[in-house]
Amino acid sequence: MKRMTLTVLTGMLVGTFSFAQSKGKVSATRDTASYSIEEVVVTGTRNAADIRHLPMTVNVIDRKTLTEQHQTSVLPTVMQRVPSLFVTSRALMGYGVSNGAAGGINLRGITGGAGQLLVLIDGHPQYNGIYGHPISDSYQTLMAERVEVLRGPASVLYGSNAMGGVMNIVTRSMAHDGTKTNINIGAGSYGTVQAEATNQTRCGKLSSSVSAQYNRSDNHRPRMGFEQYGGHLKLGYDLSKHWNTYLDADITHFNSSYPGSVSTPMYSANQWITRGVVSAALRNDYGKTNGELSIYNSFGRHKIDDGTQDPSKPTKRYFRSKDALTGISWFQSAQLFTGNRVTAGIDYQHIYGHAYYTSKETGEIIDTPNKQSGKSHRNEIAAYVGFRQELTTWLTVDAAMRLDHHSVSGTEWIPQSGIVIRPTGNGELKAMASKGFRNPTMREMYLYPPSNEELEPERMWNCELSWRQRISSISYGMNVFYIKGDNMIQTIERKNVNTGEIENYGLELEADYRIGKHWQLNTNHSLLHMKNIIVATPKYKGFIGADYYCRDLTVNAGLMYIAGLHTSAGNNETKENFCLLNVSATYRLSPVVSLWLRGENLLAQRYEINQGYPMPKATFMGGVNLTF
Repeated sequence: MKRMTLTVLTGMLVGTFSFAQSKGKVSATRDTASYSIEEVVVTGTRNAADIRHLPMTVNVIDRKTLTEQHQTSVLPTVMQRVPSLFVTSRALMGYGVSNGAAGGINLRGITGGAGQLLVLIDGHPQYNGIYGHPISDSYQTLMAERVEVLRGPASVLYGSNAMGGVMNIVTRSMAHDGTKTNINIGAGSYGTVQAEATNQTRCGKLSSSVSAQYNRSDNHRPRMGFEQYGGHLKLGYDLSKHWNTYLDADITHFNSSYPGSVSTPMYSANQWITRGVVSAALRNDYGKTNGELSIYNSFGRHKIDDGTQDPSKPTKRYFRSKDALTGISWFQSAQLFTGNRVTAGIDYQHIYGHAYYTSKETGEIIDTPNKQSGKSHRNEIAAYVGFRQELTTWLTVDAAMRLDHHSVSGTEWIPQSGIVIRPTGNGELKAMASKGFRNPTMREMYLYPPSNEELEPERMWNCELSWRQRISSISYGMNVFYIKGDNMIQTIERKNVNTGEIENYGLELEADYRIGKHWQLNTNHSLLHMKNIIVATPKYKGFIGADYYCRDLTVNAGLMYIAGLHTSAGNNETKENFCLLNVSATYRLSPVVSLWLRGENLLAQRYEINQGYPMPKATFMGGVNLTF
């Protein structure tokens, strides 16, 4: 497979270069003002940079794309648009936590469920401080201006948990003076309701964005209800031409029920979860230098009834946990001379939490069987520096290094290097090598019988080669990558040990084609080989999307095919293959009122992503959108 993918890539590069040369010489000079927003990213560098000069692969999903299908969560749309990224599901609405939960974000076989893929909000890490994984029901569309996904390790900038990549949610803000209000209400299959309202205002130097939401669903199985409400607030103030500050807060609470698998039903298995984040930042931008000082706190409160298989014998206790991640981050980026960019930064994190049980009858606290006492606080401090230099109009080199010290796991050096070659004015050949790592979590070291206080960090290397080109109204890209990891934490004979390995390699393709004023086509495909099988990771994922725009009507259709998805491994290995067709349509009745309709799994496929949890067949949602 390695030879095949390299041969395909080389052939396409040669053909593309020949085509570009036959069209005539293209100047390598780039006018920054002409870049589209899709080509300017912050995730791979901390500061805004042209994606065409960066060696890493970053996908950008803008707000228009995120909202066209009227999804309450960013994850379904992100999964469609990013090759090699897969998100597990179990119902029409709600991912849940604990037993039977979904919402596992998997990228190139590296899973967020194990804390190896990091979710950021405005560049700040978001994960459960005790268990170390993201909480997928927290990532709502109402707060997102765009989502940037960096495929491959980003530990050099973001430290632990970014070993497999990052998904950065950039929050909304009002750019121009005025007021804008949006209300979106919908209802559909299985008693599902979704509602959200947002008001954005800017008056001179002051801007605000305020959002609130409510979602609920009975879902397609008994005892699988889901209810969620929350809100988002962002306040910004321009102190001067070069300085501005913002305060950002997001909170969500959801109640979720767990019905158990089809073969092993559960009763009274309920979850009450609150997650939130608050951050404040001071930014400066002088053109040749810019930076940010920020402080943030991500926190959670969790109450879980594990349920029972016998409804006549309810459980006698709740599992509870409180966790938080408080951090301070500073970086400054500067152009020291022509074609140069140097970025330096310091990160500090204080990670803390407590897990325990309480009696249902008395409310008395019951300690967990763990070694957590006195060890629920951890500190991490790191410094990093990155250097990027355009040596010529067609060649850019990039290198970075991070020194990360953890109060329990010790010190880790994280290097990264890459190169970008621009043989034509509209194409880039990129190569990079980067290291990723993840510190063991409190759960893995101190909670429950498998815990092991001697665990060391997980480590992996990622090497990739990519090509990206734009030809008139067509843009396309392709990647080949190789991942090698060791020290992976796994449970053997009821003990967590650093004996696991990762060896993955694969091929990724993506393309967009604008056809006149009315049609937009997009497609992406990924093929993954894993030496060691990982559950909920498809061998092949392909997506073809078509968007039609005609005056007041917008239609979005997407066909996704999944092959070789393991729902279980080992002696009882099972695989799933399925094809999903989703269609949404929006019709604008007036400048204020629009009607929308969305259908999912219109081919009525029978399939499972989590073993024992069949997904619903065709479902429908419809609603009204008001903008004024």
